[in-house]
Amino acid sequence: MLTFTSKTITQTLLGFLMAAAAASVCADTTKAMVATGPDNVAIKGYDTVAYFTEGQAMKGENKFIASWNDAEWYFANAAHRDLFTANPERYAPQFGGFCSAGLSHGVKVAADPEAWTIVDGKLYIKFNKDARDRWRKDKAEKIKRAEENWAEYQKQD
Repeated sequence: MLTFTSKTITQTLLGFLMAAAAASVCADTTKAMVATGPDNVAIKGYDTVAYFTEGQAMKGENKFIASWNDAEWYFANAAHRDLFTANPERYAPQFGGFCSAGLSHGVKVAADPEAWTIVDGKLYIKFNKDARDRWRKDKAEKIKRAEENWAEYQKQD
């Protein structure tokens, strides 16, 4: 029969706590964040592949869905869905679909999928078309600042 003393219980608990603390220090502190609504659909249901293949913002359909980064992504057709699932990082918007203009100022806000730009093969979505037009005037600096702020947000959330 096993008997447990308060000393062995304390030592066991201390061992578990130390192991948990070590694991949290070694763990990757960043995580994916995707702009979704209450329905958990990314970028308001727009087809993220269409920006690249069609050169325009297109609403996706709920019959062509992929799950990625804890969000549901809608597509206009099966071919777009298949392109996305084969390489989601290639087609997903930067900063999880949050407004890249806002992030360049340190603010994480929802974006309008109709206000978009592709720069160096990466999709950036903005709060609105006015923000998009202002963002385009100094996009290199704004991308740099948004990337820095995004890294900080990922550590916090």
